[in-house]
Amino acid sequence: MREVKKDIRAFSEAELVDILKEKGEPKFRAKQIYEWLWKKTAHQFDDMSNLSKPLRDWLNEHFVINAVKIDEMQISGDKTIKCAMKLADNHVVESVLIPTKSRMTACISSQVGCSLTCKFCATGKLKRLRNLNADEIYDQVALVKNLAETKYNQSLTNIVYMGMGEPLLNYAETIRSVDRITSPDGLGMSPSRITVSTAGIAKMIIKLGDDQVKFNLALSLHAANDEKRNQIMPINETNSLENLEQALNYFYEKTGTRVTFEYIVFKDFNDGLQDAKELGDFCDKTTAKVNIIEYNPIDGGEFKQTTPERLNAFVNHLEKRGIIVNVRRSRGKDIDAACGQLVNKNKATVQIFK
Repeated sequence: MREVKKDIRAFSEAELVDILKEKGEPKFRAKQIYEWLWKKTAHQFDDMSNLSKPLRDWLNEHFVINAVKIDEMQISGDKTIKCAMKLADNHVVESVLIPTKSRMTACISSQVGCSLTCKFCATGKLKRLRNLNADEIYDQVALVKNLAETKYNQSLTNIVYMGMGEPLLNYAETIRSVDRITSPDGLGMSPSRITVSTAGIAKMIIKLGDDQVKFNLALSLHAANDEKRNQIMPINETNSLENLEQALNYFYEKTGTRVTFEYIVFKDFNDGLQDAKELGDFCDKTTAKVNIIEYNPIDGGEFKQTTPERLNAFVNHLEKRGIIVNVRRSRGKDIDAACGQLVNKNKATVQIFK
């Protein structure tokens, strides 16, 4: 019976030491292989030039590197780049490079599809097919990092887990991917430059606190009363605002990290002064700042963008209460790369760059 090749990036360096020891290889070979896999992001064993040819042949015989590849790429008028990332099993996820004057941000996916069915999100209309492995998440970052350097001659500065999927429903692989991205043996990025965004799974936010994670946490809030939030985010029915409040305060107590509330303003739904008051009250109960995000229309969506006047009144109310507020202008809307728009569209409808 033919041997099933194992994914070599599923093993720790210590496990690789044991595997190679059985083959009679010295301990330092594991370190060399590990460095090729994570620091140099090698996708083929034959690229590992400081290994002997027999060892490379043996690795090819018994192991595989399930590399992610950029299958298609679209470039927006504002220089945002959206990539269709093809996985080894031919599933596709989307990743985005968002360039601004002060930042180069990678927006990456954690699942193939999503199970949460948020009404305003195109990804929520897809089925969740599977979780991504840590190496698949890592590859997205490495590929987008390379795009930042080759296309714009700038280094990647920030990473947001705000692409397809709910990171906290893929907890172990999300945490493992952050470990690899921040490790000196990996991409060596600071955890303070990483933000994981969640729709709000209270028990997993508590676990983040118990694990004393060093990265930033963002909560997709979008309404600060349960009735409205239930309408647009079914996850709220089992993770009420009261439960989230307790979880967020626990997270802050354990990590000392201020949470960011993401709040998309929808015309005549959650953009009134009463909505602003409710958001302000929720902020007072937690230690949080607010990112106000303009709504990006999706096919078949029932919401519309708010007006500039209502947006300004909403923001002014919060600022008068001493709440830190940033208004985020969406980028990449012309290629459906903006917040809430990530979905694998029919190829005939978009301009593709191979």
